[in-house]
Amino acid sequence: MKTLVIGSSSKSSGKTGIIVGMAAALRKTAGYMKPFGDRLIYHKKRLWDYDSALMTSLWNLQENPEDISIGFQHAKLKYKYDEAATVEKLREVASRCGGGKEILFVEGGPYLDYGLSVHLDAVSVAKALDGDLVIVVSGSEGIIADEVMSIKKNTDLKGVRFKGVIINKVHDPEDFKSTYLPDIAKLGIPILGTLPHKSEMAHFTMGYLADLLFSKIIAGEGGLGNEVGHIVIGAMSVGSALRNTPFNKEKKLVITSGDRNDMILAALEGGTSGIIITNNILPTPDVIARASQQNIPLLLVSNDTFLTAKQVDEMEPLLTKNDPKKIALLSTLVKENIDLSQF
Repeated sequence: MKTLVIGSSSKSSGKTGIIVGMAAALRKTAGYMKPFGDRLIYHKKRLWDYDSALMTSLWNLQENPEDISIGFQHAKLKYKYDEAATVEKLREVASRCGGGKEILFVEGGPYLDYGLSVHLDAVSVAKALDGDLVIVVSGSEGIIADEVMSIKKNTDLKGVRFKGVIINKVHDPEDFKSTYLPDIAKLGIPILGTLPHKSEMAHFTMGYLADLLFSKIIAGEGGLGNEVGHIVIGAMSVGSALRNTPFNKEKKLVITSGDRNDMILAALEGGTSGIIITNNILPTPDVIARASQQNIPLLLVSNDTFLTAKQVDEMEPLLTKNDPKKIALLSTLVKENIDLSQF
C-alpha cells in the first residue's frame, strides 16, 4: 500500500478536490483518512468531518466517518495523546483505512502548521506514516510564489519523503508558467503540476444550499441539482431588477422576502436556478404552484434577507457526492496537468 499525505499551504487550496481527481485518474483502489478533522458537522448525534463523510460515501468505504479522524479539537487531543501515542494511533487508523487498498490518501488540515501542537500537522503525519508528502498551493500568482518560497525557507522537511508541490486554481496558467515558474524551479522544489482555475468548481447546487441553510423546501424539489452561478438580492423594485444585469443572467439565485410575490414571479420567468424565501413568510399558493410547475426550488428560511445573503456569500462551495460533473472535471484536470507517473 502506498501512503500519500496531501497538505496545503493555505485554507481552501483544493486538497479534497485534488484527492478525488487523483483517485479517479489513477484508477487504483483507494482508502482515505483525515487525522485532524477541521470541517465539523453534527449528524445523528455524532460529530465527524465533512470531508471524511464525503469520501466514505463517494468511495463506498466501510469505515464510519468519525473513525477516519483521530480527533477534532486541539484541547481534547492535547490531553488524550502524547507524541508517541499519537504516532501509534495514526498507524492503527492508517492500517485499518488502507487495508486491502493500493493507495491511502491522508488529508492534512487547512494549512501546513494546523495540528502542529498535537503532532497532527501534515509534515508530522507524513513522518509517522512514512508516507509521501505533497503540498497543494493556490491563490493569485504572486501569492503562490510567496507560498512556495515559504515552504522552501520555513518548513523543516528533514526525514520526510517530499514529492513536491501541486499548484492549483491558476487563472492564467500560460502567464504563470512563463513569469513565475522559472523562478520557482530555481528553488529546487519539484512542481508536480499546475492546474487552471475553473469557475464551475466554485458553483454550488440548490440542494447544497438547502442542507447548509437548514431550509424548508416548499416547491421545486426536483430542481435541487440546479447550479448557482450568480446571486441576486431581491430588495429593489421589479422594474429596477429587470434593468439589473445580474437579474437577467442564467443560473441565478434570487434571495427575497416571502411577501415579495412580484419579485418571486419575475424571477420565475427564466434563467433562475432557485429562490431563497426569507423571514419565514410563505408566498401565496399560486406562486408556490408556479415554482412547482417549473421545478424551480423555493427554500424557506427564518433569517432576514440581509443575513441570509451574508450566509450564502460566506459559504465555501464544497464538493458533494452528487456532483458528477465536478468529479469528472477534477479527473480530467488531474490527468491533463499532473505528472501521475510520480504516484
